[in-house]
Amino acid sequence: MTTLTIAFITAVITSTGLRLWLTRRQMRAVGQHRNTVPSAFAATVTLEDHQKAADYTLARGRIAQLDTILGTGVLIALTLGGGLNLIEKLWQPVTLATPWHGVAVIASLLCLTTLIDLPLSWFRSFRIEARFGFNRMTQKMFYVDALKGLLLGALLGLPLIWMVLSLMNSAGSLWWIYAWAVWLSFSLIISWAWPIFIAPLFNKFTPLKDAALAERISQLLNRCHFSSAGVFVMDGSSRSTHGNAYFTGLGRNKRIVFFDTLVDRLSPTEIEAVLAHELGHYSLHHIRKGLILSSILSLLGFAVLGYLTSWPGFYSALGVAQPSMHAALLLFILVSGPFLFFFTPIGAAWSRKHEFEADTFAAKHANAQELIKALIKLYRDNASTLTPDSVHSRFYDSHPPALERIAFLEKLYSSNAAI
Repeated sequence: MTTLTIAFITAVITSTGLRLWLTRRQMRAVGQHRNTVPSAFAATVTLEDHQKAADYTLARGRIAQLDTILGTGVLIALTLGGGLNLIEKLWQPVTLATPWHGVAVIASLLCLTTLIDLPLSWFRSFRIEARFGFNRMTQKMFYVDALKGLLLGALLGLPLIWMVLSLMNSAGSLWWIYAWAVWLSFSLIISWAWPIFIAPLFNKFTPLKDAALAERISQLLNRCHFSSAGVFVMDGSSRSTHGNAYFTGLGRNKRIVFFDTLVDRLSPTEIEAVLAHELGHYSLHHIRKGLILSSILSLLGFAVLGYLTSWPGFYSALGVAQPSMHAALLLFILVSGPFLFFFTPIGAAWSRKHEFEADTFAAKHANAQELIKALIKLYRDNASTLTPDSVHSRFYDSHPPALERIAFLEKLYSSNAAI
């Protein structure tokens, strides 16, 4: 057993154990506080709603534990268990040119993992989400969405895989730089095209029709010096009762999108405050910083992959008998997960920092008290737990815990009121 094999097994066991431990901590913390609404929310969240959020979190935690165990089993089966070797053998009788053979192997693996994930995805939608009144998808819609996603992945992903494998096989020792440039260009094109060409394949987007709300939003956009391709309402209610708002697109294709469920539940001033928070992310260059960081990390990843492709021990240590460029790419994608998992708290902390900064921005350009009201409604309506485990939250959560965030906003409101 090589050093890399031992390191891989150690990373898999440790990351899996840590995931299960963190989930268990979360479930225990939520269960212990199930019968008591935190005092800060006593006037705005009923005990019934609080208990619903607790039960929802516990149900999601149980399925997350199963997902973790299943994912670990699949990873081991594909690598040390010989799964990749088996897929490779199945394609050997078929005569394909070098890049296309690799594309076929990778596509087969992606289809296999999609099929493995499908039952859990179905269970989440039609058992957990439906049990708590969130799911509105029909069985037909679920499978049509899955098929659309698979076809879209093939249409967009297979040409990208072909280009990367072609470069890996023919562009010399610096192939990884060219492959990174292709990947980065592809990512930017998809981000630009998503709101106009891709997202409408799954949802309907209509311009905001409420004239008074549109005028309020227009004034906010002017105050924040922000221009976009428009404000749209998405038919999120066709699939779920969860509410949300987000930015999408790049350049002139930037769009502001509200779920119709959010528009129905929040007042105009609350919607304005939520939008001010989202504008904060853009105005404070959080999106740009994220793109830059992602570009740098992906470049480092391609550099590491460039080194690993020329190391014969990389393949045998992870259960692959025949070295190849597509095997290296697959192994790198599969094996990197357990190692990168330990960096999750760093990304979560960075994201929470940006959330606080966006809240500060929102408090300057809208009413912090209205944002507090909107968040409480969203916590309640989305059954978000108000009592997460602190360790679990610090490790995973991209947003500050409810109590911490509301306290921060109240402090901002008091400071602004005193000015």
